Amino acid sequence: MLHYLYPDGKRKACTFSYDDNQIYDRRLIDILNQYELKATFHINAGTLDQEGFIKSDEVRELYLGHEISCHGYSHPFMTHLSQTELAFEIMEERKILEMITGYPIRGLSYPFGDYSDDVIMALKRFGMEYARTVENTDAFGIPGDWMKWKPTCHHNGLSEELISRFDCPPEYSRLPLLYIWGHSFEFEREKSWVLFEKMCSRLKQCTDVWFATNIEIKEYLTAVRGLICSASCRTIYNPTAKTVFLLADELVITVQPGETVTIP
Repeated sequence: MLHYLYPDGKRKACTFSYDDNQIYDRRLIDILNQYELKATFHINAGTLDQEGFIKSDEVRELYLGHEISCHGYSHPFMTHLSQTELAFEIMEERKILEMITGYPIRGLSYPFGDYSDDVIMALKRFGMEYARTVENTDAFGIPGDWMKWKPTCHHNGLSEELISRFDCPPEYSRLPLLYIWGHSFEFEREKSWVLFEKMCSRLKQCTDVWFATNIEIKEYLTAVRGLICSASCRTIYNPTAKTVFLLADELVITVQPGETVTIP
């Protein structure tokens, strides 16, 4: 039987997700960078350059190595908006953030965790490929629906017990993913910076983990799901642009973009 792995043959993955682009993102990024952890930062473009928020001219350098994503231009309840208003909230924000970052903005976290099927359909038309909810699972599953991406936990729920479960998953576990979310201002409000840094240090000690942004996770798992297998599952064709890693008979196999591999 084939078992899929994360890039470089890693068995586990971890990603962070932070909203609202307040000035405390600066300290948060220092901590994440210190431990070589990756995050996606969901920005409200309408608050850039306001007091207490990140400045436009620091975004590109500050968030380098992480991902910038949408959070609604004005942080609205999306189910309250007309289609025209929703289009503005996403497309105007995309234009601003793409001009700053120099790359397409493809993901979102729902302001207030507010969404509906109608909102999801509209977001897909506006170029959104994934969207994070605030519905914690306390588990390490990968999303079945990228537009209803449920995280493992808020950072307040990141405990030694949870990290230990992630670090030593059961044998039957496949592609475990630890997804942590929150707001950087919460660390300042709750005076929990030291505790968070301790948890980051503990995470960095975990074995066999790929630390990635939200879009990197999405792209890779989409490539895994895009592989074409023979009926015997011994011949695999990779039509995607990503190298995919898998485990077959205790051997790590790589399938390059456009490559067909037959496992003996």
